[in-house]
Amino acid sequence: MARKKEENYFDTFVKMGEYCCDAANLLNDIMNDFNPDELEEKMKQMHKIEHSADTERHVMMEKLMREFLPPIEREDITAIADAIDTVTDTIEDVLMRMYMFNVSYVREYAIQMTMVVVKCCDTMKVALDEFHDFRKSKILHDLIIQINHMEEEGDVLFTKATRDLYVNCKDYLEVAAWDQIFNFLEKCCDACEDVANEIELVKLKNS
Repeated sequence: MARKKEENYFDTFVKMGEYCCDAANLLNDIMNDFNPDELEEKMKQMHKIEHSADTERHVMMEKLMREFLPPIEREDITAIADAIDTVTDTIEDVLMRMYMFNVSYVREYAIQMTMVVVKCCDTMKVALDEFHDFRKSKILHDLIIQINHMEEEGDVLFTKATRDLYVNCKDYLEVAAWDQIFNFLEKCCDACEDVANEIELVKLKNS
């Protein structure tokens, strides 16, 4: 019975990770086949993904409140769930800003940064798949390192994208809009790294 409970928590982490991947892939599709007239509809699709992720988290929290002896510490379960939820929220924030700032075209660096976000989410999902076996997994540590490296790749692109924006764009409104969009794209990678860090912390505390 205890094993069943443990699987439920870790399975929910995986489901939440899948929603992160869904959100990242949707954003990637939008960036690569951009149509400003479709942004409002894409916003609805993105919010549906984000809402589904929130629902998974709420169900988990309700279960955790009734749990007598969870498989790992309560604060760790909460921290990981919150970190995964932040990934989906931040991806949605990127699209919200594209809509709010009435973006008419996508800059090349945004496409490159979004691809890194997709890779971060995909690797994070694999790490969450492995997390149920964190005491014995032979690849979990390497996955965490991969996410850290991808976050660094995102930082490099963010720096290049921001410099290119301020050097080559003369439209103040466009600069203001893309400055925020690039910032939130970089935050998506940070959010994935936060999930990896929480997983690593649990691994260290229970080793």
